Amino acid sequence: MPQQQNSLFGLLKSLAESNSQFIVVGGLAAVLHGAPVHTYDVDIVYARTPENIARLIEVLASLDAIFRIQPERKLRPTESHLSGSGHLNLLTRNGPLDLLATIGDGLSYQNLLPHSSKMDLGHGVQIQVLNLEKLIEVKEQLAGDKDIAVLPVLRHTLNEWKRQRNPPKTQS
Repeated sequence: MPQQQNSLFGLLKSLAESNSQFIVVGGLAAVLHGAPVHTYDVDIVYARTPENIARLIEVLASLDAIFRIQPERKLRPTESHLSGSGHLNLLTRNGPLDLLATIGDGLSYQNLLPHSSKMDLGHGVQIQVLNLEKLIEVKEQLAGDKDIAVLPVLRHTLNEWKRQRNPPKTQS
């Protein structure tokens, strides 16, 4: 496994072991579903309950998480940051981590949970991952340059996945 992937695995492992409630979204969700795209960070939407925020603060401290903007200031996220409705772009010792209160059209952890499933990454690490259908829908809503560019790849991956699950019937 390349070094960056090992780091991202370590980041996911730490988050999973903290028993934090989160859903992997964005590029890494696409990769985990088999899309041939590159990603260099972990994007998660997290439950904003006080208990979950406390768990996240603890794991973020163990990962030496600081804000990506002005990293030389070494500003650490606090409970009030995580309680807000924005996006937190962090650097950790295992790589970049984006904590998202919502994605798309205000979709929160609770809104996305029915559109996600548990995925086993091996070594006892299980995480919740947004499904491709919802990921495509969110990227269509966002319609940023990067989102539009990756949509054909995500659609193709989804079509291939559906085709493999329901192969055409052959005559005997």
